[in-house]
Amino acid sequence: MTDHSDQQPSGEKRYWLDEPRNVTKIVWALVVLCAGLFFADGFYEKHAETEAEYLFGFYAIFGFTVYVGLVLIAKWLRTFLMRPEDYYDSDD
Repeated sequence: MTDHSDQQPSGEKRYWLDEPRNVTKIVWALVVLCAGLFFADGFYEKHAETEAEYLFGFYAIFGFTVYVGLVLIAKWLRTFLMRPEDYYDSDD
């Protein structure tokens, strides 16, 4: 038997991104695009201001590192900035 647990009730409109394989196609297209842009870094003349910018893939590596750092800092900040779900609705 086929598992239909991810299907929507009949009569409800299905969109293109409701199909999991279409989301997978988009993710793989982004991976290919990012890899292509990473390797394209070797085919143009750089006019950098610092020596580090001349390294192959510097901006991709720097951007990824900063992005991961921001996510980790946000997770750390959440530990003491988070409030209870009913923080604004409390009847104190």
